[in-house]
Amino acid sequence: MTQLLDVANMARWIRRDGAEKILVRMTEYLEADFRRWEKFDKTPRIASHTPLGVIELMPTSDGELYSFKYVNGHPSNPARGFQTVTAFGVLADVDNGYPTFLAEMTLLTALRTAAASAMAAKVLARPDSRTLALIGAGSQSEFQAMAFRGVLGIEELRVFDIDPEAVEKVRRNLEPLGFRAHAATSVDDAVDGADIITTCTADKAENTILDVSQVRPGVHLNAIGGDCPGKTELDARILEQADVFVEFTPQTRIEGEIQQMAPDFPVTELWEVLTGALAGRTSPEQITLFDSVGFAISDFAALRCARDATAGSALQDEVDLVAQPDDPKDLFSLVDVLAPVS
Repeated sequence: MTQLLDVANMARWIRRDGAEKILVRMTEYLEADFRRWEKFDKTPRIASHTPLGVIELMPTSDGELYSFKYVNGHPSNPARGFQTVTAFGVLADVDNGYPTFLAEMTLLTALRTAAASAMAAKVLARPDSRTLALIGAGSQSEFQAMAFRGVLGIEELRVFDIDPEAVEKVRRNLEPLGFRAHAATSVDDAVDGADIITTCTADKAENTILDVSQVRPGVHLNAIGGDCPGKTELDARILEQADVFVEFTPQTRIEGEIQQMAPDFPVTELWEVLTGALAGRTSPEQITLFDSVGFAISDFAALRCARDATAGSALQDEVDLVAQPDDPKDLFSLVDVLAPVS
């Protein structure tokens, strides 16, 4: 039988353990899997684009476990009463091909995206970073804030969105949890004094959410809004001034901020920094940029984390997902036309 972690039980797990504690634990799972990066199958996500949005599959395997995530991105959905992003994912046993764990991944993707941001900032941001600017106050904002506090100790937030109600939503959700959230009146106001800047907007267009004039020396940029061809958030001149770090270069060149740059624009893959093979931040004045589009190995780690944390509890249900006749060669026995129908 396949174990299932559905929406209700995913939410119960987060309430049971606490989002911040889970984010810290998930960051550890991500680090562990990124450090064994070379063991994984890697391919850019398989995308089906339409004028309304995109549906994608994100597969990978370490030779023992196989995983994939189904995820959509439809920026116009909120206006129609739907979420911008929904997802589910699977872990399977490579030995026999059977799916062993099935999970909702709308909430889980929010957790893993924030955990990946914190993992990158842990090695790329200045150690004395104290203030986080959030440009875009959508569904990811609260998770980002909790991940940065859990991993880096950051509690000071400066939040801007073109929708003031979204900013108020962030303040309403986070201030009772001990965060100090400044409702910024502009991007300039948001980045004033910020040590880390996260850009996360939904519009699938070539935008300049952050201008080069708004980036001071020493800042770490966490650009997580890019996730498809033709969608950008940063002034290209920022990339020329920064040292750029990515997950999987072939995918990021298609979907990330670096799609604005020449095909040979230099980048460093984050796993190389985590293993010590290459340097991350080398000076206090350096501008570092994590050009994150989300990659399958992060989903693999998130699924492992969710599976392990909920194993043996009432949060997992069994689902009869695989047809298993008594005789493996006699699948037809399950639909025997001579058997009585109840």
